[in-house]
Amino acid sequence: MLSLVGRRARSGAIPLLVVLLGVFLLARLTGDPTALYLPESATPAQRERFAAAHGLDQPVWRQLLDYLGGVSRLDLGTSLRTGESAAEMALRAFPVTLSLAAVTMVLAVLGAVALGSWAAYRPNSGADRTSSFLTMTAASVPDFWFAITGVWIFAVVFGLLPTSGTDNGVLSWVLPIATLMIRPLGVLTQVVRGAMVSALAAPYVRLARAKGAGDRRVVTHHALRNAAAPALTVAGDLAVSLVNGAVIVETVFGWPGIGKLMIDAILHRDFAVLQAAVLLTAVTIFVLNIAIDIGYALLDARVRDAAPA
Repeated sequence: MLSLVGRRARSGAIPLLVVLLGVFLLARLTGDPTALYLPESATPAQRERFAAAHGLDQPVWRQLLDYLGGVSRLDLGTSLRTGESAAEMALRAFPVTLSLAAVTMVLAVLGAVALGSWAAYRPNSGADRTSSFLTMTAASVPDFWFAITGVWIFAVVFGLLPTSGTDNGVLSWVLPIATLMIRPLGVLTQVVRGAMVSALAAPYVRLARAKGAGDRRVVTHHALRNAAAPALTVAGDLAVSLVNGAVIVETVFGWPGIGKLMIDAILHRDFAVLQAAVLLTAVTIFVLNIAIDIGYALLDARVRDAAPA
């Protein structure tokens, strides 16, 4: 198991470094912050002092070395806009995104297991065809369209839910979670349904039935356990995409998470905050991928045994 974790950590380190370099260089293509933070009447001397105070007067390669050195010391710089620590701003916003993604993923998995098992138990029945149609439609709906349509119907037309923000308690969570959940629910239901159909037709299920096992025990204790491995892989990929996809949802609904922080940092050319937000997101995805591999190895002994000693 340790060799598996080590191998995945080594293979993920290079993409993580590429992401850091890419964000650092692309952020500087958004323009010179001095043009945004100083008035048009600012003198060249004032612009030079501003650039020198924030290290923007150095060559790009020097700025990059300073940034990488700061990362190695866990010093991600300060915000140009607020003067706060960029790391603290990212760490303050990230739990909001994680809580949104976690609740969404739990609900999506529970719903997919229930719908997928129900559809697989009676393959090609009316329930199966209805479930397949609805989940395929859900998997194809764009997040931004669903979000805007949800706001128009449930907030503007009927006034049942808030349009944005987090000041309305549980009601504030409904539309963001529904928007994030619709695609994972559709995809996972299809995966669970396919894996369950194969599992229910396996010899060990027939043997369990021959020994007198009831339908519920066959589904929950035999078929579902063996169908969990492919579902876990897809669920892990979807969990990673939820963290990335939160940018759209948080922007539409004014959710104070890491996605909205990234957008604000781009608009204000707040390089340090943008880099801190992307770094935290990339590290989280890196850890999630390792956790998915560990979970898959625990479910499937063949993966665990295949890992070199």
